[in-house]
Amino acid sequence: MAGSEGLVSVDYEVSGRVQGVFFRKYTQSEAKRLGLVGWVQNTSYGTVQGQAQGPAARVRELQEWLRKIGSPQSRISRAEFTNEKEIAALEHKDFQIRK
Repeated sequence: MAGSEGLVSVDYEVSGRVQGVFFRKYTQSEAKRLGLVGWVQNTSYGTVQGQAQGPAARVRELQEWLRKIGSPQSRISRAEFTNEKEIAALEHKDFQIRK
């Protein structure tokens, strides 16, 4: 990849009113707009979790979106990001909603 902008992978979990408010659909749409790959899914305990991969600056944009914006009906109380690491190549083909 050209320049100093490497690829990163980060796991995330978002808490609050994030299920039943199209949070996964909006997350997928935002990730695709940013050119990221990965996945998003609901958890059995009411949060949304997933993984995002792509250029570091774009991943940061998604992190801000997950932290502050979300879907129109959502109410985000907390967004946690873990396992952030540089990667040599993308591990997903696109950004999927997992059931």
